[in-house]
Amino acid sequence: MMRKFLLATFILALSISCAYAQIDEATVNAAWAKISKADGFKTIAITYEKDASPNAWVKFQSQNNFSVHVTAGLMKILNNEDEIAGVLGHEIGHVRLGHYNKGVGRAVGWTILGSLLGKAGGVAQAVGSIGMNLAESGFSRGQEVAADDYGTELLKRAGYDPYGLYRAMKAFADNKFVTQPNGFNSHPPTERRLQHLQAKAKAVSGK
Repeated sequence: MMRKFLLATFILALSISCAYAQIDEATVNAAWAKISKADGFKTIAITYEKDASPNAWVKFQSQNNFSVHVTAGLMKILNNEDEIAGVLGHEIGHVRLGHYNKGVGRAVGWTILGSLLGKAGGVAQAVGSIGMNLAESGFSRGQEVAADDYGTELLKRAGYDPYGLYRAMKAFADNKFVTQPNGFNSHPPTERRLQHLQAKAKAVSGK
């Protein structure tokens, strides 16, 4: 009986630790150094934000003048180096594909403000957040998908698992940070995005 109790306790502890998996700054820095080098991208120090919302973005002025930002909230929900490398590869994709050259000054790449504030309840909050999302994201759904593809291909070139970006997006979904399908969201609906990322990773990896 005691044996069963200890086993159950171990399984519960394991499930709790898995639910709150987290990466540290050393992991992010290692991923950034490797993914940027594989792309030939300018390697600069990551700017860490204390924001609890899971997010990463490039604050862009020009090809030679930008900063890369990662929040504590993002580090909290990701599990390993492959996943953060995928997120950073996605952000590199936006720059390399010229998305900033089309009038975008700053992108909130991952936090869907409408979803986050809407979770707190209240129509006013949700409506207000839609305006912020449109003002701050700037990228079209097509551009987001193109950056996903770029990031997945870059993972392969850098020696990471091409499924890293897919698993990062799944971590968002598992933690209830999702984009619902509607005409206001610039990001593709999460379910459709996951399907595309999985198919892309399979094509890139061959398995």
